[in-house]
Amino acid sequence: MTLLTGVLLLVGLLQVPHAPSAQAAPTGSRTVDVTIDSMSPSAPSKGDTVTVSGTLINDGRSTITDAKVAMHRGAAIGGRSSIESLSRRTGYLPGADGEAVDGHSQKIGKLEPGVSQPFSLSVPVKDLDLGKDGVYQLGISLSGRSAAAPSGQVLGFDRTFLPWQESDAEKKTQLTYMWPLISSTHLTAETNPDAQQTPVFRDDDLAAELAPGGRLQQMVALGKNLPVTFVIDPDLLATVDAMTKPYRVNSPDGPIGKNQAVAKQWLNDLEKAVKTHEVVALPFADPDLASLAHHGKGVPSALSHLGPATDLADKTVDTILGVEPRTDFAWPVDGAIDSSIVDVATSAGAHNVITRSDSLREAGGLSYTPTAARPIGGGNTAVVADAQLSRAFEGDMSKAGNSAHAVQEFVAQTEMINLEDPGRQRSIVVAPQRMPSVSQAQAMATALRDLKQSDRWTQPLNLGGAAKAKPDRAATRHVPSGSAYPSSLRRQELPTEAFRQIQSTQAALDDYQVILAQPERVVTPFGNAIMREMSTQWRGDPTGAKAYRHSVRSYLDGLTKKVHLIQKSEATLSGRSATIPVTVQNNLFQGVKDMTLRLTSSQPNRLDAGKPQTITVDGGHSQSFKFDTTANANGRAWVTAQLYTADGKPYGEPMTFQVNVTEITATVMLVIAGGVLLLVLAGVRIYLQRKRAAGRRAEDGTDGEGTDGDGTDGDGTDGEGADGDGTDGDTGTDGDNGGTDGDQPEQPSDPTPDTGSESSGPSGSGEKVDR
Repeated sequence: MTLLTGVLLLVGLLQVPHAPSAQAAPTGSRTVDVTIDSMSPSAPSKGDTVTVSGTLINDGRSTITDAKVAMHRGAAIGGRSSIESLSRRTGYLPGADGEAVDGHSQKIGKLEPGVSQPFSLSVPVKDLDLGKDGVYQLGISLSGRSAAAPSGQVLGFDRTFLPWQESDAEKKTQLTYMWPLISSTHLTAETNPDAQQTPVFRDDDLAAELAPGGRLQQMVALGKNLPVTFVIDPDLLATVDAMTKPYRVNSPDGPIGKNQAVAKQWLNDLEKAVKTHEVVALPFADPDLASLAHHGKGVPSALSHLGPATDLADKTVDTILGVEPRTDFAWPVDGAIDSSIVDVATSAGAHNVITRSDSLREAGGLSYTPTAARPIGGGNTAVVADAQLSRAFEGDMSKAGNSAHAVQEFVAQTEMINLEDPGRQRSIVVAPQRMPSVSQAQAMATALRDLKQSDRWTQPLNLGGAAKAKPDRAATRHVPSGSAYPSSLRRQELPTEAFRQIQSTQAALDDYQVILAQPERVVTPFGNAIMREMSTQWRGDPTGAKAYRHSVRSYLDGLTKKVHLIQKSEATLSGRSATIPVTVQNNLFQGVKDMTLRLTSSQPNRLDAGKPQTITVDGGHSQSFKFDTTANANGRAWVTAQLYTADGKPYGEPMTFQVNVTEITATVMLVIAGGVLLLVLAGVRIYLQRKRAAGRRAEDGTDGEGTDGDGTDGDGTDGEGADGDGTDGDTGTDGDNGGTDGDQPEQPSDPTPDTGSESSGPSGSGEKVDR
């Protein structure tokens, strides 16, 4: 029995996870989901009527009867922190949320479970009984009867904020709103090998952002009528400008892009919009300053890209938009700074560093929000954006309720800043997320339009003016140390290895461009791509960042290999001197110049490979270069051919081939042997002639006075005839013939320098080399 009980208990335990979990239905003031979707006007004046609209959803399990919607006006809120606290609170709290405004409820009747129903409630401002200037809590309640509350009660509640100020403030707060035009990386380093250098895009996704209703189209359409400062990544302008012309997607052989019209329209709209606004240009491709400071400073030349990126930013904006931008602002990710980031940010001439109040925190216990500008030494200024205002629209603004709450809280916060110290004018900066979505941009625009319409406690100021505003003496100016940098942001930074790879790519580009007749065709696309490798847009996407770096380097390596030496087979050198042809092939669109081709012999005592040659090869051609070589001994020698740049660096892979040196050939040996034989025969003949002459003298008689003494022998018939001009003279002729034999015409040279000029394949086996 005990065993059976245990088994049953075990089976029951095993079945528990598979049983559906019961979720309790909401009760009390959370039974109904009340959502305020809009409030108009957001900052009412005396004589206005406040209209609040929204939706009701019964999350309970029973029908609600006798339902009605009412508006509640709570007490004035004490400060900015109270606004934040109230915005996070849910449910209804009697007393704290105020009483319902009499005479302005709306009957709903029945509200079935799970059913959504809209509502709209309007109340004149005079009936809200607003007192002194301030921010008031405004709530909407749904009350009625349910199975759990048969006597009736508040079953749902939502709250928002009502900024109230009857007249203009004595000193309005100067408000600067940064309006960022930034996108992710879309262009590659690749271009088509044509005269126009048709660009190649990673994808065609940018077109959707530029098209009507797209993110960037909305940013321009909304921003042109708002008091904002356009903050632009010039890389975006360069990319869109490239789209206005023929372009390809993914690869030089990929599909042709077809969004030229969209790109042209967007640039045209932006050009009109910026004419009435201040434009701040970030360094080209929006480099990640924190990553550079924390991981790039130790890599040689990593920081050297910032100066050119700033210069290129100025040139790009001026060329494409026809306006001169400000390039003296740096914007680290999320405004988070430390001393090393400030050093890097200001190293390229950006004397104004945009930070945020949650990074440069107040430590003096100020009772008000200080002016954004803070001197931080070295002639540099920290422009401290307000963290609460800057993050106001980071959520999901596609939901009407979220957007309406964010707008009302933003407007309320700006009034509360002014009310903190009405007699002190301050300058406040808002630095929102770098790439707002369409719904976020629309919510931001709604808030700014509402402030512009009320125009009672804020006035617009551009970013340049905010940087020059008189700073508060009591505001903090101490730049935090590296240990204070948020760990969540540090984990997203580019690693040191990324900067080493970038450095390696830059070094390879430097070595490559010096050989080109038109280096600008390579320097511009690759230089821009290298800047893009350091962009803040890679945060949170380490895989994409690594893949992009790899694609840039692989493409560069592929181009460098298009200038190479054609492999040679074994060559035979027959003679003391000869020429060895070596072919250079250039498969680039453009020519190469000022390169040096050098042959090196593994055994210079056996084979002298000749002097180096300066070479030039036109684009799409190959050309052979002949080296005068000298052989000193028979045998085999390895010869290495290597290209060098103008500054003496080896270029490409060396090419090694074998040379078989046969300095003294068989024919020459026969000629020499024949000459020696003739000399021996001539000597034997002279010996025999003299011996015969001596015999004749012996037969004729005396040696003293005979004919030989006066005549023939005495005067040298032998000496003059035989020895001097006779038969031995012919032997001399034979010697000349031997010489002539040794100087026979050389073997005919190859009819062409090398087939390499027409073919990239290796030379034939057993190639014979010109003498």
